[in-house]
Amino acid sequence: MTAKEDGPDVERAPAPEQWTLPRLRVDVNGDWFDDDVEITHAGILANLRSLLRRDAQGYFIQTRVRIPVEVEDVPFVVARIERRGEALHAFLSDGTESDVDPTTLRVGPDDVPYCAVRNGAFEARLSRAAAFQLLAYADDDEGTGRGTLRLGGREYPLRRRA
Repeated sequence: MTAKEDGPDVERAPAPEQWTLPRLRVDVNGDWFDDDVEITHAGILANLRSLLRRDAQGYFIQTRVRIPVEVEDVPFVVARIERRGEALHAFLSDGTESDVDPTTLRVGPDDVPYCAVRNGAFEARLSRAAAFQLLAYADDDEGTGRGTLRLGGREYPLRRRA
């Protein structure tokens, strides 16, 4: 280093613990925001989604520091669901795909279906279109209002779970 680079006039970058963290959040539709500005750049979104993690304290992205991510409902949305033989396959709104374990299907408030995606690491909300696609594969008992999905010789009740 030269004397100028090592001298008192050199501004040093703040240490990670001194950074002002972004306020990242994911809305009910799976859209990402930095504060109140929607993040639309495909590369940035792909990076954020791939780095997203969850533990007992909530959702976060781990870089040099832990960046909390506020998630309004769940971080992913199933845009389309289809039956592939005796299995279910989901197309997520971020352009990725995931097999669906039918034992993870649940119906939440307002009769919105959810399932586990990404090898069970996350839960996804089914879009209205995906919910109707799922219901097309189920038998409905009009008397009880409950549906049953039949796949691979097994029955999976579509019932409300917390």
